[in-house]
Amino acid sequence: MPQTAMKTEVETHEELTDGFHLVIDAMKLNGIDTIYNVPGIPITDLGRMAQAEGIRVLSFRHEQNAGYAAAIAGFLTKKPGVCLTVSAPGFLNGLTALAHATTNCFPMILVSGSSEREIVDLQQGDYEEMDQLAIAKPLCKAAFRVLHAQDIGIGFARAIRAAVSGRPGGVYLDLPAKLFGQVMNAQAGLASLVKVIDPAPAQIPSPDSVKRALDVLKSAKRPLIILGKGAAYAQADEAIKNFVEKSGVPFLPMSMAKGLLPDLHPQCAGAARSTVLKDSDVVMLIGARLNWLLSHGKGKSWGDAPKKFIQVDIEPKEMDSNVEIAAPVVGDIGSVVTAFSEAMGSNWTKAPAEWLSAVQKKREDNVAKMAPRLMNNNSPMDYHGALGVLRTIIKERPDAILVNEGANTLDLARGVIDMYQPRKRLDVGTWGVMGIGMGSAIAAAVETGKPVLAIEGDSAFGFSGMEVETICRYNLPICVVIFNNDGIYRGTDQNSAGSDPATTVFVKGARYDKMMEAFGGVGVNATSPDELKRAVNAAMDSGKPTLINAVIDPAAGSESGRIGNLNPQSVLTKKK
Repeated sequence: MPQTAMKTEVETHEELTDGFHLVIDAMKLNGIDTIYNVPGIPITDLGRMAQAEGIRVLSFRHEQNAGYAAAIAGFLTKKPGVCLTVSAPGFLNGLTALAHATTNCFPMILVSGSSEREIVDLQQGDYEEMDQLAIAKPLCKAAFRVLHAQDIGIGFARAIRAAVSGRPGGVYLDLPAKLFGQVMNAQAGLASLVKVIDPAPAQIPSPDSVKRALDVLKSAKRPLIILGKGAAYAQADEAIKNFVEKSGVPFLPMSMAKGLLPDLHPQCAGAARSTVLKDSDVVMLIGARLNWLLSHGKGKSWGDAPKKFIQVDIEPKEMDSNVEIAAPVVGDIGSVVTAFSEAMGSNWTKAPAEWLSAVQKKREDNVAKMAPRLMNNNSPMDYHGALGVLRTIIKERPDAILVNEGANTLDLARGVIDMYQPRKRLDVGTWGVMGIGMGSAIAAAVETGKPVLAIEGDSAFGFSGMEVETICRYNLPICVVIFNNDGIYRGTDQNSAGSDPATTVFVKGARYDKMMEAFGGVGVNATSPDELKRAVNAAMDSGKPTLINAVIDPAAGSESGRIGNLNPQSVLTKKK
């Protein structure tokens, strides 16, 4: 047989693979079993094939919500949540969520199809032409583009490692359309895949930094520990609990760290926040940053008492970001708190009893003062009456996951609703982004299998409300409660200069519950705390997609919730 004929026959029987399958194989090899996406050119077939290969692919109505789902999946699982989008507009929609993930230190990979490089670079007007890599770079931790099928394995390996190593964050992975159809030898393709080994290795703190931190803590008369969502992300729950209890120091959990130790723990200072910030003399930050949420570590809320700060963070550049850090400890949180506990020995002197008593008294006074407001049965409801009911439901169902966003709805719920287990409270995070609600709720249900209670302001819900169809389509155990007071902040503002509604006012008496009914879910209109309690319990018992329109007094609420001071004020008098 002629040599050319033999060659043709060998080539005919050669087993091949392509870019589609290599992308899927790279994800499966690295334990990525869920994709949050919006299908379209050029990634529709990738989603179909991934689903056929056993990866769960959840399709959303908007890429931003799919991105928020991927971001919170990363927080809950410590492996990158993956959001898959189409090119240009879809990529841009996902980019807000990617930046949100990076800001909050959630591991996430945004994978977007894109136009061909040769056309983009010459600006020849391709379908959805955009230099996506250049746009993504400033907004995420790392960004990569894969042009050749044999590099897909390396591309995903780099993206995974970048997303979870050190301080986690968002990563962009650009896959041009031509890549998916590229063909190569299947055996060579398999060999090109990379299983990422130890992508987030332990960062052991130096013994000197551990000793320095404990010496500063030991010197305190009024010490305080602040737990941030980084501590919750670390999943070092038992080590953190052991250290906090061994130290005897009051702790203040930031919102997404609530439940690391129960909010009813005797050392919890959540209900005495203003007192402990103002009066403390040594503050240890564990996975928390001195950003705007903590008034940058200075100013009126921190009082006049001199402060020394101890900071535990995996990122060295975080130290001294706003104030001098007397004892920086660089390392992963699990390793650091374990080192603290070991170095404390068996005879550690706990925080002074008079300080603990003062904090406990302030906490009890504040709780007692709030209690009557949480027990009212007003109709229409106020925030406290409605939240009092939901507070009890979470206490009775501590395994449920609470998603929370809004202005007043967020700020008041954070203080009212106690949490009992770690990573059960998901909210707007560092940026205070409105619109995370439905994406976070969907990912929480998918990643954990637990029932989800999403408490939403009516304005916040509007950013992602169409995803109730997604909730119904996948029949997820999510109960959405919308605090409906007819507007942004409240529904009573007036337009004094024209016939249009005021800029903060919505349609009066809107029935959001009808939206859920339209897609086959359960809709309930609740006008009193008693009705709200019955409806939420029924939803949580049934596991059926449910939306409850909780009618709140339109006059209830304050400007921007508790951050109204961030609103600039005009000093000019009204023009005549």
